[in-house]
Amino acid sequence: MGNLTLEDVNNMYLDVLKEIGNIGAGNATTAIANMLGMKIDMNVPNVKLMEVSKLGTAVGAEDETIVGIFLEVMNDIEGSMMFLVDIPSARYLVNKLMMEDVPADKPFDEMELSALKEIGNIIAGSYLSALSSMTNLVISPSVDMAASILSVPAIEFGQFGDNALLIQTEICADVAINGYFILMPEQGSYEKILTSLGISL
Repeated sequence: MGNLTLEDVNNMYLDVLKEIGNIGAGNATTAIANMLGMKIDMNVPNVKLMEVSKLGTAVGAEDETIVGIFLEVMNDIEGSMMFLVDIPSARYLVNKLMMEDVPADKPFDEMELSALKEIGNIIAGSYLSALSSMTNLVISPSVDMAASILSVPAIEFGQFGDNALLIQTEICADVAINGYFILMPEQGSYEKILTSLGISL
């Protein structure tokens, strides 16, 4: 990145990064509202580039259990992407989608995890579409994706690269749902994104 630090990038291009988050949130809000058959709003309170080593503390407490929806990113950029949400929020979304009233402490079965993958796929696709529009790059999610229950310390962010784009998302429905969208490009792809946003390397 030349002499630019991540802090420099965040300060110089904060508006661009926030716009990526806002466009993605708008796309995701429409898709999720149609999917759940209810009115929802989605806000983006925080967007920034950060070191992957700091992501664990950014998304939750060490003893917290969360749902992680993971997929690979292809075409003009390569890397990985995750959508993270806490267990009560995940249960709320699944209950709404499947028209159930299952307690938050009940484990997810295979069908419910499949429903979470579909929700994650819509949200991830919305943010990738926003990033593609901002950068004029062709960016697509892989067909294969996984939803799993994991603890924050167990998230092996480091295997995907050194830096990540973290977008905190707040879904406002009957309850407030806080989720995190994390894009982890491989190093060469990360440079493509920065260059396309006008950041000199």
